[in-house]
Amino acid sequence: MRRGSIIIALPKQEDAKRIKDILRQRGMGEALICTTATSVLTQVHQLDYGIVICSSKVEDMHYTWLAEYLPENFEMLLMASPAILATSSPGVMYLQLPLKTVDLVGTAEMMLYQIGRRMKKQRSGGIKRNEQEQRDIRQAKGLLMERNHMTEPEAFRYIQKCSMDSGTNMVETAQMILMMMQ
Repeated sequence: MRRGSIIIALPKQEDAKRIKDILRQRGMGEALICTTATSVLTQVHQLDYGIVICSSKVEDMHYTWLAEYLPENFEMLLMASPAILATSSPGVMYLQLPLKTVDLVGTAEMMLYQIGRRMKKQRSGGIKRNEQEQRDIRQAKGLLMERNHMTEPEAFRYIQKCSMDSGTNMVETAQMILMMMQ
């Protein structure tokens, strides 16, 4: 899988260079530095996926507007004071200033990993199940709905959670439910 991109959008170039150096020293690869939101938006449309690390105000745009204009394959990591974070927009990941290096690197790695997985899943078209596997899942949901008085979404979430907890796929979990409840 290709590595995601990091764009650092800060009004002061020397601050952006410090962040870039920290990320490079921790093995995060090269990051792009932008001092305007316009240049960020130009860059994101030329890259596969990634994150934009920014402060609450980039030179030509407030972070909330920039976040709205980012394509779905990019997410924002806002670095700001507690006062600004108290009013931060939903859907924006944030770190409180002053930053801890370990928090910055860990959060950036986690965000890139999650976006990369999401992009890979979209490219692969999701999980393909044959008719028998779909039937097993439907029957397991039906049994859960009938015997445990669950709604269809509750039954689906139950199978999904059991699948994740046990480390098996949903089809195997549905088959186990069918065997145990019949």
